[in-house]
Amino acid sequence: MPDLSTAPAAAPEPLRVATGDGHEADLLLVRGDPAVDVDVGVLWMPAMGVPARKYRHFAAAMAAHGRTVALHEWRGHDSSNRRAARGSDWGYAELLQDIAASRAALAAAFPDKRWIIGGHSLGGQLAALALARRPGDFAGYLVAGSGQPWWRTFPHWHKGAILLAILWFRAVSMLCGYFPGDRLGFAGREARGVMRDWADSAGSGDYRPAQVDFAAEAALRQIALPALALRLRSDWYVPPASLDHLLHKLPLAQVQRGDIGDGEFSGGRAGHFEWMREPGPLVARIDAWLKSLAA
Repeated sequence: MPDLSTAPAAAPEPLRVATGDGHEADLLLVRGDPAVDVDVGVLWMPAMGVPARKYRHFAAAMAAHGRTVALHEWRGHDSSNRRAARGSDWGYAELLQDIAASRAALAAAFPDKRWIIGGHSLGGQLAALALARRPGDFAGYLVAGSGQPWWRTFPHWHKGAILLAILWFRAVSMLCGYFPGDRLGFAGREARGVMRDWADSAGSGDYRPAQVDFAAEAALRQIALPALALRLRSDWYVPPASLDHLLHKLPLAQVQRGDIGDGEFSGGRAGHFEWMREPGPLVARIDAWLKSLAA
């Protein structure tokens, strides 16, 4: 594999990554401006059902600050060579293996760079689990618009909506053999194992995904790295208690928190997905945090 660490900044370029079970997908690389490039990059996990390319504006804004960003592609989406079906299933265990494959590819392509792992929504959760599984692979944790989706952390009538979603996701996935989110207007076409693991975490408040090779809850409690947690003020997908519940699982992490208000966006709303079109407020906080780590 070529050493990409000295190449000039460019538009997203694909680095094909293979997992041992035959899965392949593109890791999209957006290299930092070489005039200000630094030795810490960000490996970014998308939200459920969201292709990696949808974060290109975020990655470009980070690159302008000298931060190389690698956008991970979820199994089953866009550049992935798999599609969820009755006979093609996977869960968090396989997604964590894919993340490890992306990290190994980055180690080969950028041998002198350290990496923060971060993500949005489901991506923030899987980033935490990947960090718990292999803490030595990363220099910190970054979460934006994400929390642990335990139904008890949602306010008022939202509790009932989450409980119904748990039942609905399970039932539809079992009936179809996969979750047809692309037709139902929520997330994308997703493996029933992923929806099972999500529903289990939303119902119990804990992470015990099927077939993982480590004790997730215990491993999360051992993470002692710096972390940045950004919440969007109008993000009803992630109420404050949901983010609190996720961060409480990392008692040893050195967590810095940030709250991003509606007035910071030209559209006037700091929502779950709106920031992806205007990532500047998040990027400013991430860049300041990364600079504080280097100080």
